[in-house]
Amino acid sequence: MSNDEREDNLPLGLDVGTSRIVVARSIDGTQQSQYESQLNAFITMPYSKLAESLLEREGVCHEVYGDELIVTGNDAQRFAEVFHVETRRPMLRGVLNPQEPHSLPVIRSIITRLVGMAGVPGRKIFFSVPAPCAEGDSSIAYHEASIRETLNQLGFDAQPIQEGLAVVFGEMSSSNYTGIGISCGSGLCNVCLAVLSVPVINFAVPKAGDFIDAQAGAVTGELATRIRIQKESNFVVNGFSGDRVQNALTVYYDEVIQTLANTLRSTISSTLRLPKLDQSVPIVLSGGTSIPKGFLKRFTMALGPDFPLKISEIRVAEDPLHSTARGALMAALC
Repeated sequence: MSNDEREDNLPLGLDVGTSRIVVARSIDGTQQSQYESQLNAFITMPYSKLAESLLEREGVCHEVYGDELIVTGNDAQRFAEVFHVETRRPMLRGVLNPQEPHSLPVIRSIITRLVGMAGVPGRKIFFSVPAPCAEGDSSIAYHEASIRETLNQLGFDAQPIQEGLAVVFGEMSSSNYTGIGISCGSGLCNVCLAVLSVPVINFAVPKAGDFIDAQAGAVTGELATRIRIQKESNFVVNGFSGDRVQNALTVYYDEVIQTLANTLRSTISSTLRLPKLDQSVPIVLSGGTSIPKGFLKRFTMALGPDFPLKISEIRVAEDPLHSTARGALMAALC
């Protein structure tokens, strides 16, 4: 078997996130990974043959739907800046957006661009799905089935993995896949307590990056997109300053962190038949919302001294933007 044929048969990991979709590929079948991502967003343009031909000439990822051209992925952000419009999201709070008629076609287009055809029928791929929030979420089943069907049509044997568990697989080999994995993304904060790779507790908190952007934008009068750009470029969770956007971000970051810590503490405290753990366990934070400096310190303080489990360490993943995709790949390789 040639190297190309061997690579075409290797499993993949896919992080289907609200903000970005990331594919992880194994390097020569090892636990080293390489990543490719696309913005999980799109814009629409009026259809014309000239516009379509220009997009094709420029190699812009697009689809034609009736009298509209839909530009997807990273190109959507570029065109949104050119035309001074907001990108649209095919996903909301971790699942397909029910208010967006283009959601499923856009997701299919982006996933197809990232993973391509399976190459070998039945090639294994694990893809991330959210955990339910406390109030439940009946749309998760439809979302999961839609992503699975998309991957099946590309020739893959597709299996879901909850996002928090993927963080455990990606970050906790040294603790025998025992610990608490937390993915702080755009739509949700997903949490999993696993013991020896077996999920014991899975839940999601519906306050995350998008909540911060929307609330900070509402009180400052700025577009959520501009808030997100500032948040990702130079924001530090370190208290108040003379900048009103920074102050608003601090307020809503603190709200997300407190909600996450309080929900984690109360959920574990109220869980019946919690496994008896002789050793302390790690907590690993990942996802774009966990990246700003000061996040780890604020979260550790919010967790407090009365946490119901012994904690060995609390840290942010070395590569927080790719942690879920890496964990999905590690699960697929097992």
